[in-house]
Amino acid sequence: MPLTRETPLTDLPGVGPARGKKLEKLGLHTLGDTLDHLPQRYEDRRECHAVADAPEDRPCCVAAMVAAPPRVSFVRRGLTLVKVRAVDDTGTLNITFFNQDYIREVMCTGQTYVFYGTVERQGQTAAMTNPVFEREGSARSTGLIMPVYPLTAGISNNLLAGLTRRAVDECLDGLPEVLPAQVRKDHQLCQTQFARKNIHYPPSFEELAMARRRLVFEELFILTCGLAQLKDRRSAGEGRPLEGAVEEFAALLPFAPTNAQRRAMEDIAADLRSGKAMNRLVQGDVGSGKTAVAAFGAWAAVKNGVQCALMAPTELLAEQHARTMDALLTPAGVRVALLTASVKGKEKKALLAALAAGEIDLIVGTHALFSQGVEYRDLGLVIADEQHRFGVAQRAALAEKGGAVPPHVLVMSATPIPRTLALIIYGDLDVSIMDELPPGRTPVSTFAIGEDKRQRMYGFVRKQVGEGRQVYIVCPSVEENGGGWEDGPAMDLKAVTAYAKELQERVFPDLRVGFVHGKLKSREKEDVMAAFTAGELDVLVSTTVIEVGVDVPNASLMVVENAERFGLSQLHQLRGRVGRGKHQSWCVLVTSSRSETARERLRALCATNDGFQIAEEDLRLRGPGDFFGKRQHGLPQLKVADFAADMELLKEAREAAEALIAADPELKKSSHRLLKRKVRELFEENAELFN
Repeated sequence: MPLTRETPLTDLPGVGPARGKKLEKLGLHTLGDTLDHLPQRYEDRRECHAVADAPEDRPCCVAAMVAAPPRVSFVRRGLTLVKVRAVDDTGTLNITFFNQDYIREVMCTGQTYVFYGTVERQGQTAAMTNPVFEREGSARSTGLIMPVYPLTAGISNNLLAGLTRRAVDECLDGLPEVLPAQVRKDHQLCQTQFARKNIHYPPSFEELAMARRRLVFEELFILTCGLAQLKDRRSAGEGRPLEGAVEEFAALLPFAPTNAQRRAMEDIAADLRSGKAMNRLVQGDVGSGKTAVAAFGAWAAVKNGVQCALMAPTELLAEQHARTMDALLTPAGVRVALLTASVKGKEKKALLAALAAGEIDLIVGTHALFSQGVEYRDLGLVIADEQHRFGVAQRAALAEKGGAVPPHVLVMSATPIPRTLALIIYGDLDVSIMDELPPGRTPVSTFAIGEDKRQRMYGFVRKQVGEGRQVYIVCPSVEENGGGWEDGPAMDLKAVTAYAKELQERVFPDLRVGFVHGKLKSREKEDVMAAFTAGELDVLVSTTVIEVGVDVPNASLMVVENAERFGLSQLHQLRGRVGRGKHQSWCVLVTSSRSETARERLRALCATNDGFQIAEEDLRLRGPGDFFGKRQHGLPQLKVADFAADMELLKEAREAAEALIAADPELKKSSHRLLKRKVRELFEENAELFN
């Protein structure tokens, strides 16, 4: 019976039910699934060396003849050694296998094998431990560019390589094309069969590059097609027309809005009165005044007789927003309330009843705002703070509370992101950028120092506290932990719990030192942050859990330990925790790194307070890890694309996708049927958005 892409893996020799269950953990059910299980790296096993010439600094292939029967020795219970002596014209290779007794049965004296592993030398003797091997001329695991796959317990790379080899050999004929022929031609992309074959078993790295380019383009093209469709549907979606004059609102503020704030408000006002559903992101640097812009949206909604919900990522931040909105909007007649998980019993029951009756105009809270049992009389605007904490699905869940006419959606982010990356992260939203700080905010002075200045830094901490100020000290880890990165394992990572104890007992015994980190329970974190906000702590030792947090205007110093361990954009976010009051503020970056790249990155941060400039520099120096280190909620997980390496291809794919969607918005053409299915599959977690 011929194999097809639908053949269950359990039908293949050597798999069986037990291995089948393990393969399912990798998302592999059929032979066709293995074509999409892409290698994470490759080993070049094409060149074969003589024993005497084999390099020692990297794994390599050595061809040698087995000179004597393998010898088995039992070292202790659970540990056996198999020793093999292999020779060629240039020398002897001594090979040791641990707990692989079967070697004695399968390895034949007088037969030449190709061994792949790392050669170690002691004088004239060459040795290998646990190499991969096969008979000379087999070319199944040596003599080729070998794919190395993501694995799970009980599944070896050899098994997966064998399965993908079967799929490549027998399942590529008739593989349907996702990309339209004109797109392939315009962007000089290879066919899908060539790409699938050569991403797994390329004869050369040039053909691997061609295959990868095609698959990266395809992945980004499908994603941007989906986002373009989503954006089109949202912009075409019916929205309640709401009127709101920026100048009328500005007169209510106790300060004059910046030009950037005015531009963002005008964008929102235009969206609200357009008759279409607003889906806008306000992306602004730390301290650029996004809260006032959000207040304008809330005021405009309430002025038109509809309710507004403002969602924050933590209870503490929700409480802060509620206080700010109360101060700004209550004088204008807006009724503000707070709903978090801490609101319980009769208080919660009364609040929910008031919300459903329309007696609350602006409700501020956490994800509790879109939980079951929360009903609105007439929800007209949803505002989500810190967009990267709320994904497409969560925004949609809250938007569903709006009834027949979907509410307008406004999301805010204080994470400056290079514009090219913003295209992918926020591809379903219109974007307003606020790149101007309000007048009177003194830029935070930033310095990078070495370990030799530590005692001076401690003195500066004491001086700030003596003047009535408060201090953050941020560490890269929670528990004590060895280093083991670019400067070697001898480096010591500052850990929150141990460092806070050391500071309290040895360095600042007379100061009030607290600590907070992500492993604490939510209530514990909230309590510590509340104590710091209330001025009951002088020094707060923390992980990056405070990266997005409450305003503490009295905090004037941010110290970041092991600063080379953080991305520039993350350091910029941390720096933004200070400088929020009337006092001059400082950020001190402590590092013992000798890496010139690390020092260059820290110098870039010291040179500017412009978050967008820093984000571009971070992308150039470090790649997009800071922006994509954690999966974006609501966006599909990408398998092939690397946003640092594939930026130009992203632009190409996006332009091609937008042109295609403009010509065929619903992908109704028969030639686009498979593309439409792939878009749906990619967004299957949020399929309701495409219905």
